[in-house]
Amino acid sequence: MTLKTIFKKPVDRSIEGVIKADDDASLRLEAEEYVLTNEVEKRLESFLDAYNNYDGANGVWISGFFGSGKSHLLKILALLMENREVEGAKVLDIILPKCGDNEILKGDLKRAVSIPSKSILFNIDQKADVISKTQVDALVAVFVKVFDESCGYYGKQAYIAQFERELDQDNLLDKFKGAFEAASSKDWEWSRIRAKRFASHIDDAYRSVTGQEVSGILDKYRSDYSLSIEDFAEQINNYIEKQETDFRLNFFVDEVGQYVADNVKLMTNLQTIAESLATKSRGRAWVIVTAQEDVHTVVGEMNKQQSNDFSKIQARFENRMKLTSADVAEVIQKRLLQKNDDGIHKLSRVYDDQVNNFKTLFDFADGSQLYRNFKDQDHFIHTYPFIPYQFILFQTAIQNLSMHNAFEGKHRSVGERSMLGVFQQVAVQISDHDIGQLATFDLMFEGIRSALKAQIQRSIQLAEKHLDNKFAVQVLKTLFLVKYIKEFKTTKRNLSVLMLDEFNKNMDQLNTELTEALNLLEQLTYIQRNGEVFEFLTDEEKDVEEEIKNTDIESSAVPMCQGSCRLN
Repeated sequence: MTLKTIFKKPVDRSIEGVIKADDDASLRLEAEEYVLTNEVEKRLESFLDAYNNYDGANGVWISGFFGSGKSHLLKILALLMENREVEGAKVLDIILPKCGDNEILKGDLKRAVSIPSKSILFNIDQKADVISKTQVDALVAVFVKVFDESCGYYGKQAYIAQFERELDQDNLLDKFKGAFEAASSKDWEWSRIRAKRFASHIDDAYRSVTGQEVSGILDKYRSDYSLSIEDFAEQINNYIEKQETDFRLNFFVDEVGQYVADNVKLMTNLQTIAESLATKSRGRAWVIVTAQEDVHTVVGEMNKQQSNDFSKIQARFENRMKLTSADVAEVIQKRLLQKNDDGIHKLSRVYDDQVNNFKTLFDFADGSQLYRNFKDQDHFIHTYPFIPYQFILFQTAIQNLSMHNAFEGKHRSVGERSMLGVFQQVAVQISDHDIGQLATFDLMFEGIRSALKAQIQRSIQLAEKHLDNKFAVQVLKTLFLVKYIKEFKTTKRNLSVLMLDEFNKNMDQLNTELTEALNLLEQLTYIQRNGEVFEFLTDEEKDVEEEIKNTDIESSAVPMCQGSCRLN
């Protein structure tokens, strides 16, 4: 019986591992597949309490490492708050059953959804397009842009949006559009992108609906337009005041942490935006953001004044929702690794046969950090064919590789790969294996290969091309993944845990194969040995190691003992 037969759903089915804020193609599926983990339930309760009982802080900071589900949570919240209907179903009706017996959470959700609201969801980097982050008003410019677009105005040019807004406030916008089309034979939405070409028609239409004799009206708007956080907050409040009682306007901003990272000015601008919205609208405008880091770790070194300013944003965004590896493991288990009845029966027997061996097989030694083993039968069934340590160890590997600039692309992140996507790829790769076999840690490498910089993985590519020992290549990939994890000791014993591919493995044979692989890799300078610890060598480190190996030391340069020598 093979592994692919034990899963409730096919492991090779299409699963969107990376949720994009601006993608509306699969909203119902994204809502249906969302996993409400135990920890997220608790954080959601805190957020809903703050949202339903506003008490000054209108900012929410969702943090977590890449692929931890930040964007998915943000998107679900955006859909939930305005109780959007997707493919004939209300999002609240899709999410409520996921709350189980948590009646408090269900009640808080219903109360929050009953508050009329509009969600503006966007990825800040995508919407920032040509706006430079060095500009003082870079952040507020993005907020103005998405708000203008949500109102139907031309967000790419704020002065044109302001022109449209003022006409709209005087109930003249539709008349202007009609007059413009009559004068130019083109519709306004198409033409405003090419405003310079249609300047005379714009003037004609404006004169016709306002009765004012003007020329170059858009040039006047361009020269007069100015941008300030206070003006933006006032616009938001005016908009809210025209809506029904208790209406909320909520901004859901994806990847804000990366956008403002290492820029205290942008961070304090974000705080000022949230604060101004709170002051003007009295808690009826919220800012919910995602970041890969906690709010206090997003920026680097700060002087005393900057630290004082930064403390304000922490107070404004005091509603925190941090996603951890435990959340990711639970999501992967529930979305990917759920077992059918036959699979549960088969794995129960495997558990009974192997439970007494788990500590010997999967506990690390030699001073390594302790990683969770299988807790009980349910935990084993939910996690298999993976091992509990793999979730946190892989997450730590990715974080440390990212810190060492191993990845291509913006923000040095893994981009399109998520934890869920990587684990699915591994599950598919071993789906034809027999029950009782395990996922080895090296298989995780393939999930991030495409995002790694070429020079970082050159050694592995050379090994794949030139080494006949495939197991040695697997060991090399494993050593690469854990290279920068200081708390993990890459001894032979610990590597044997990472390379264990089945419960009934002959451990003597595994140790022999591992010894041969490590000796070969060390001989060819792919790795180096420091006492009992083995380490992957980068290109720079390989060059140094090769020079050491190739340096001939003349016997005359070695001190000789005359008579007896004593070692101190």
